[in-house]
Amino acid sequence: MTSQPDVVVIGAGAAGLMCALTAGYAGRRVLLIDHANKAGKKILMSGGGRCNFTNMATGPGNFFSGNPHFCISALKRYRPEHFVELVERHGVEYVEKAPGQLFCADSAKDIVRLLLTECEWAGVEVSLKTRVDSIERRGEGMRLETSLGRIDTGAVVIATGGLSIPSMGATGFGYDIARQFGLAVTDTRAALVPFTLTSQWKERAAALSGVSCEVAVKCRDGAYREPMLFTHRGLSGPAMLQISSYWQAGDELEIDLLAGKNAFEALAQARRETPKRRLSTWLGERFPKRFAQALSEWYGEDAALAELSNARLEDWQARLNHWSIKPAGTEGWRTAEVTMGGVDTRGVSSKDFAVNGLPQLRFIGEVLDVTGELGGYNFQWAWASGVACGQSL
Repeated sequence: MTSQPDVVVIGAGAAGLMCALTAGYAGRRVLLIDHANKAGKKILMSGGGRCNFTNMATGPGNFFSGNPHFCISALKRYRPEHFVELVERHGVEYVEKAPGQLFCADSAKDIVRLLLTECEWAGVEVSLKTRVDSIERRGEGMRLETSLGRIDTGAVVIATGGLSIPSMGATGFGYDIARQFGLAVTDTRAALVPFTLTSQWKERAAALSGVSCEVAVKCRDGAYREPMLFTHRGLSGPAMLQISSYWQAGDELEIDLLAGKNAFEALAQARRETPKRRLSTWLGERFPKRFAQALSEWYGEDAALAELSNARLEDWQARLNHWSIKPAGTEGWRTAEVTMGGVDTRGVSSKDFAVNGLPQLRFIGEVLDVTGELGGYNFQWAWASGVACGQSL
């Protein structure tokens, strides 16, 4: 390093990069460090490598937190259109895959390149493959012992993320630092994660691996209408990832395979209009071929619609509109997109993300107990918290 930095940002992910470049443009000497060999690893793998970098409909209601009002201030100050303006200024082409959900047209590499370019222009010094051994308060500043040596600085920003996808380098480092300085850490669990099944249902799901259909799913207070995907181990797809944020061990999922269409009424109408049509034909018109065939096999029924009594139609309504299944668990941290829970935000300022009573230590991004739904919300939280913190350093 050429000089003592004003700010050290630990974690070169979405929030850390955004905070570093913002502080750099504000005239601060910034050192951004990460133990990984590459910046923005989770950005690169997100959205199937295309990075769902924001959602134009982002609002506080899209986030889970023990302190739900905490995210409001930052989200109001840095909105999706602000990041879109940055993307457009760098000539990054993007597409809207679903209402409000913006993805890179080409590759997530474009977002990482944008952020690193901005860091360079802002004078940020980036040091990868750098280990942090300890952090301690030194008067009005902070001291770090690192693989670069001892670093004295005015402020430290923890942007180290959560526990999801350890193969990308995720660790509990940020939680350890929070506890060291007296902050509470709420219970953490894997979220936006596929479900696993056992025994008969696992075998059935494996046989349908790769099959997808739109469903409406409920669990506790959560309800989503999104595609569901069968996998070799259970259930995935946006519907399952979304509802996993509500699910707790032992809960059942109620899945409406017809996504809101009443099975009894639809079957009764079909029985009147085409009584000779077979049930398997009717199912095949509404589900992928393999799934329709499996439904007939699971329940051992493929009669002509005219042969189905109202009681049997009610049975099919229960099977199709109210499929109840109890997952064995989730795929866990290995594939979870985010971490639910984290550093208790009641110990942190919602204005500048400084620890109460210790302004030289700050926490931003996923390490905090703020978790977004699927669809670009977690990236918008990273940008917003990074900017709010960076502007105040």
